[in-house]
Amino acid sequence: MNKTIRRASVFALLLVLALLVRATWLQFYDGQALADDNDNRRNAIATYSRPLGNIIVAGDAITGSARTKGSDLAYKRTYKDGELYAAVTGYASQAYAPTQLEGIYKDLLNGTDNRLKTVMDTVTGERADPGNVLTTIDPAVQKAAYRALGDKKGGAVAIDPKTGRILAAVSTPSYDPSSLTDASTAGKAWKTLNADKDKPLTNRALRQPLPPGSTFKLVVAAAALEDGLYDSVDQRTSSPDPYTLPGTVRPLENENKSAPCKNASIRVALQYSCNNVFGKMAVDLGQDKVKAMAEKFGFNDDELDVPVRAYASVYPSGMDKAQTALTGIGQFDVTATPLQMAMVSAAIANGGKLVSPHMVSQITDSGGDVLKDYDDSTDPQEIISSTTAEQLQSAMETVVKDGTGTNALIDGATVGGKTGTAQHGENNSKTPYAWFTSYGKSDSNGKEVAVAVMVEQSDAARSEVSGNGLAAPVAKAMMQAALK
Repeated sequence: MNKTIRRASVFALLLVLALLVRATWLQFYDGQALADDNDNRRNAIATYSRPLGNIIVAGDAITGSARTKGSDLAYKRTYKDGELYAAVTGYASQAYAPTQLEGIYKDLLNGTDNRLKTVMDTVTGERADPGNVLTTIDPAVQKAAYRALGDKKGGAVAIDPKTGRILAAVSTPSYDPSSLTDASTAGKAWKTLNADKDKPLTNRALRQPLPPGSTFKLVVAAAALEDGLYDSVDQRTSSPDPYTLPGTVRPLENENKSAPCKNASIRVALQYSCNNVFGKMAVDLGQDKVKAMAEKFGFNDDELDVPVRAYASVYPSGMDKAQTALTGIGQFDVTATPLQMAMVSAAIANGGKLVSPHMVSQITDSGGDVLKDYDDSTDPQEIISSTTAEQLQSAMETVVKDGTGTNALIDGATVGGKTGTAQHGENNSKTPYAWFTSYGKSDSNGKEVAVAVMVEQSDAARSEVSGNGLAAPVAKAMMQAALK
């Protein structure tokens, strides 16, 4: 009997010890992970126990906080002009993880960032007053892009070439982040937004890489000039028209059959967007040299943070010569975001130097003291020589004055650009993508801007889809707003 009792006692003791070990493990090892878990209700209660810090555009808050009723979450996030700025702010939701600037700076905005703590906060363990995020966005440029895109499905980005400040980042169709902030209604709104065939939650400015079409010819031209394949944008090339893709019997057609594309110079080839010239140029250079130049501009960078992580624009590898020729006109497996193509124009406009693009200028504490200044941490990188940049500027200005980009002309400004109409679907069976990338320089006040616009879908007839017809007017509106 005593033996049975002893065994039962030992077993009970082991169970108690196991329980104590488990409790100790949870408290000291798993405790922080459990505390940080997104499903931990206490975190949401603490986050929304008081107003959040704000995201600022040109000195004005485009976010806010509103008191709730009948909930243990005392406040919810609000947005001013939410659809206009959704591609910048993202959303802060009581039900879902925050996105974009709201997600990147969530600790700053909810007061848990250690840089916000005062000595008293450390002693008392209280949450610090939240900080604020100051963006580089110019509201006039943002509004111009949003209005000009209108009902079109697309994206647009504007960059100051000298500073790298992103002046606009717009994606349409957009959505109102306020619809996702309240836990009681967010679920229904989430289902509606995800069921929408136009995918309004997709950030087309930063996260929708698509074939850039003929805008990519700027990269190929830069590679040819830097490599010495051609000494000048006015040197005649060796480019038969039609140009047959190597190893095939398929000719690389030009959109304008009467354009003077045979043996055309780089200037003329950009002016008329001659596919034969740039297809053969890519083959003559070889895929490795084209890829190297593309990567200098930012292609294949899967860690491009502005600070929102942009999706990588892609220049492929392992191609045959026919495929390499197609990449020369921005087709095959080449993809780019509007951000990437704005970076190309920004570097060319800035004498060949690319300043890292960024949409946040400063983050501050609640009193306005600067915690980090992002404008001071951008060192320009030389992508191409100043001579090459000057030549490409001259050729791009010809495109706008006398070529395929005349819809971007602006009185009182020097404008250079490049159109693109990218094939979509097998055998180009779907509506093409319309592109335009450009820069503008005011003749009076010294202001500069580089932009890129992509129209993924519009109500225009297929025969009317072109970079000049759909995308260039949007770019013009953005440049006009930036140069005022």
